[in-house]
Amino acid sequence: MDYYDNNVAGSNNLFQVMQMNNVKSLIYSSSATVYGNPLFLPFTENHPTGRNISNPYGRTKYFTEELSKDISNTDPKWKIISLRYFNPTGAHPSGIIGEDPKGIPNNLMPYISQVAVGKLHVLNIYGSNYSTPDGTCIRDFIHITDLAKGHLKALHKMFNSEFEGWKAYNLGTGRGYSVLELVKAFEHASGRKVNYKFTSRRYGDIPISYADARLAENDLDWTAEKDIFEMCRDTWKWQSLNPNGYEIDEI
Repeated sequence: MDYYDNNVAGSNNLFQVMQMNNVKSLIYSSSATVYGNPLFLPFTENHPTGRNISNPYGRTKYFTEELSKDISNTDPKWKIISLRYFNPTGAHPSGIIGEDPKGIPNNLMPYISQVAVGKLHVLNIYGSNYSTPDGTCIRDFIHITDLAKGHLKALHKMFNSEFEGWKAYNLGTGRGYSVLELVKAFEHASGRKVNYKFTSRRYGDIPISYADARLAENDLDWTAEKDIFEMCRDTWKWQSLNPNGYEIDEI
């Protein structure tokens, strides 16, 4: 219900406020989960969306994409770019800005980094018998600063007088890494051992997901520049400087 409230109802309310104030340009934070279980890999923007989506998060992102398409089709003054994120991770290289989820992290990288720093005892890896080389899920991880640069490129595209309507772009590296490969890369970058154990599969996880990001390269002049080591190194710098996350004094 939280996903539907935030991603569907919240987006609809946002569009209404924008319409009332004659603001008709939007970059939408979408997700590769709109593709559902892959019919082919890597995912291109032409891959069908909305079919066999494995979790509520992906379905709500899909519904909001459809809403934004309908709005742009109804009123030609709207310009909407939907950026389909793959797996954003990493931190700002300065170590000042990082990911600090509440409770047990849902995303893999902060889970790994919290185990490495000693905040959590062990990493639970959900599933070890997927049809992948090492049995763990494969994902396309993209450094958060590359993602931010993708938004800037999308802004340049949107304010080009020739751009109109609705358009989707994948933001990913085009390279998949397994959960165990990411663990090993993090151990190399941090010099810390990451304790892990295998547990049962998590509902909604698909075995493999990675991007074809050539459309973003051709249309936006954007490509991901940072590799998996840099993602791990920058995450570790933030986590080691902030072992307990952001500690904000109570007011």
